[in-house]
Amino acid sequence: MNLNKAMIIGNVVRDPEMRSTPTGQNVTSYSIATNRVWNDTNGQKQERAEFHNIVAWRRLAEISSQYLKKGSKVYIEGRLQTRSWDDPNGVKKYRTEIIAENMIMLDRAGSTPSGGDFNTEQPSMDKTPAVDVNQASAPKPSSDSSEEEISIEDIPF
Repeated sequence: MNLNKAMIIGNVVRDPEMRSTPTGQNVTSYSIATNRVWNDTNGQKQERAEFHNIVAWRRLAEISSQYLKKGSKVYIEGRLQTRSWDDPNGVKKYRTEIIAENMIMLDRAGSTPSGGDFNTEQPSMDKTPAVDVNQASAPKPSSDSSEEEISIEDIPF
């Protein structure tokens, strides 16, 4: 049995950039920073940021490009993929990326254009289902009862 799964929560470092392949498929790339905080052997607080390259395809690419911006807090679930190429000097270069399969925007309502789950796979069967981007269903209801309920007519996609 094999498993290739990556799950991160962090902040978008730069605005997502969407482009199209020669065959017309949309692809969006952006970076997410995650922070690690720990105490060293002397009891001093240490902090380190790690930067992750994210690639989203098709409908998830469109949603990422439209709703994410620099500073957005987001959960990304996907798989790791490393690609290689030769630079103009003939030196082999490598880049490891997370190919996004599921995205949940974590910013509070009002701080970003939208807040919801976006899943390129089958909808989740647990009590907080994700939005299936292929079906464009409604986002999960908020657990905060003070917020208004969102109707399917209010969803812009």
